[in-house]
Amino acid sequence: MRKNSIKNTRINGEVQKALSDIIRSELKDPRIHPMTSVVLVQVTPDLKYCKAYISVLADEEQAKDTIRGLKSAEGFIRTQLAKAVNLRNTPEISFILDQSIEYGVRMSKLIDDVTKDLTDRDEENGEETEDGR
Repeated sequence: MRKNSIKNTRINGEVQKALSDIIRSELKDPRIHPMTSVVLVQVTPDLKYCKAYISVLADEEQAKDTIRGLKSAEGFIRTQLAKAVNLRNTPEISFILDQSIEYGVRMSKLIDDVTKDLTDRDEENGEETEDGR
């Protein structure tokens, strides 16, 4: 099975959906922030390993606590995943903190600040030329 085959893509989607449900509804660990989402799941073609990219809508310390909580509950999550998704092998899950959403928000804010400064400067320059006439 090729890495980007249709079957592998479908398995990635099913595992992502199942992980999201497990994290949202079945985990009771207080370290896991309620605004946790599974952004991307990559299961290897042999179905033995899985990388789950996790995004947490909180500060950096709470995000790290969430990853620690998920890693400590990995056995439980894997058991629940085996019940939810019928695969030949239940993959070992590696949780990776995905900060791309926070990075995108920060970049968008910086771009907005720069464009606001430029429009403010243009308005100031326009007002000065009108006053000088």
